[in-house]
Amino acid sequence: MHDPTSVAMHSRREDERRRLLALLAHGGAVAAACGALAAAAPRVHAAVAPSMPAPDFTLRSAEGGNLRLGELRGRVVLVNFWATWCGPCKIEMPHLNRLYEKYRGAGFVLLGVNIDEDPKQAVALATRLNLKFPVLFDTDKAVSRRYALDSMPGTVLIDRDGKVRHVHKGYREGVEATYEAQVRALVKE
Repeated sequence: MHDPTSVAMHSRREDERRRLLALLAHGGAVAAACGALAAAAPRVHAAVAPSMPAPDFTLRSAEGGNLRLGELRGRVVLVNFWATWCGPCKIEMPHLNRLYEKYRGAGFVLLGVNIDEDPKQAVALATRLNLKFPVLFDTDKAVSRRYALDSMPGTVLIDRDGKVRHVHKGYREGVEATYEAQVRALVKE
């Protein structure tokens, strides 16, 4: 099964490349073609990794208003990228909800960053699952690209100083115990 986001991005890049080839075939200036090719190239971001600063972002919240990661400095933050079409994401959500409920009083924040194009779908699923943590909307995928997201769900655990401490790709049964051990250790620091 193909990720709809990557298929759409690939299709846009292919359209741009075809236009460039047509421009070159019709005698377009080399400088213009090079500039257009650079603009059409996918923006490649380095994957987040432990000990690097977490890329800051501001996203709209399901509750209204915006939420900025940088404003959560001083707290332990788990950022979970998810989508309504992702089966493993739906399995993981109740575990994340319990983790949030258990540790939020200890300076822990969980942000569920949804990448669906239609936020209404995310709100409907969050309501059905009775999620208590903030749900944010990355409809243009800008934040997920900044975090070099290449699997769903994607989870990044950030310490109180704003540094990435743990990165998890995908979901496997039992990973919630790992999340809890990591969160517990970080809130004690």
